[in-house]
Amino acid sequence: MLPRAGHRWYTGAMIELDAYCARIGYDGPRTPSLEVLRAVHARHTEAIPFENLNPLLGWPVPLDLASLEAKLIARRRGGWCFEQNGLLRHALDAMGFATRGLAARVLWGSTTDALAPRSHMVIEVTIADQPFLADVGFGGLTLTAPLRMIVDVEQDTPHERFRLRAVGTGEYIVEAALDGWRPLYRFRRDEQLLPDYEVSSWYLCHHPDSWFRRDLAAARTFPGGRFGLRNNLFTTRRTGHEADARVLDTAAEIRAVLERVFEIALPAAPDLDAVLAEIAARPPSGPTSP
Repeated sequence: MLPRAGHRWYTGAMIELDAYCARIGYDGPRTPSLEVLRAVHARHTEAIPFENLNPLLGWPVPLDLASLEAKLIARRRGGWCFEQNGLLRHALDAMGFATRGLAARVLWGSTTDALAPRSHMVIEVTIADQPFLADVGFGGLTLTAPLRMIVDVEQDTPHERFRLRAVGTGEYIVEAALDGWRPLYRFRRDEQLLPDYEVSSWYLCHHPDSWFRRDLAAARTFPGGRFGLRNNLFTTRRTGHEADARVLDTAAEIRAVLERVFEIALPAAPDLDAVLAEIAARPPSGPTSP
């Protein structure tokens, strides 16, 4: 079992917890227990979709609490990992959980020894001296339940099975059972603070090689499955079944899927339809991924 550590990561206003719970459709207890963590974690991934419309449109992605509440709660948008896990962490702190922010190197689509930047935010939550990994922001394969931070133990979630594997000194890989074990990301338990995430988020918004600036992605879970969108390829995956995929041929089709399936209140952007039309005209980009 991994050791425990942690402290408060921010000062200032507390999250409007009632509004957050209403947004994710959670009306249960708000005590720092494993049962509450599991319930909130599952409801968050069903209610608040992963999406990258801001960087795709050239808009900033602020990570302060007021901005997260305004976008993900009040305007009923989604967001990427820094927003999703940032909002979840604020909510968990308000419920009395002990949390720490960590950063991971994404390995999806590459090898376990690939050298990638620490561009993914995850959360460590400690309950009765047991650390758990929480992550509601990894897109198409985000966790739908927290994982015990114990290595080499297969762990069930409402969707796939996952495990943690130790590599090197003090580093861990999260893997998903998908036709064998597929690596998602690797992380250390060095604590990250808000400025660390702001630097990574700014980089992903502005670097010319960032795929978030050129490709559309959206993901949302539902009981027993996942919806995914990568550019114009829309997939529905039900646990234990082959994925059902279809190409969206027009901007209107993409808009309809974003609004009706992913339940995103699309922003009033003058250039949004033009961006969606360009994406609809592309060759299908292959299976969706985080």
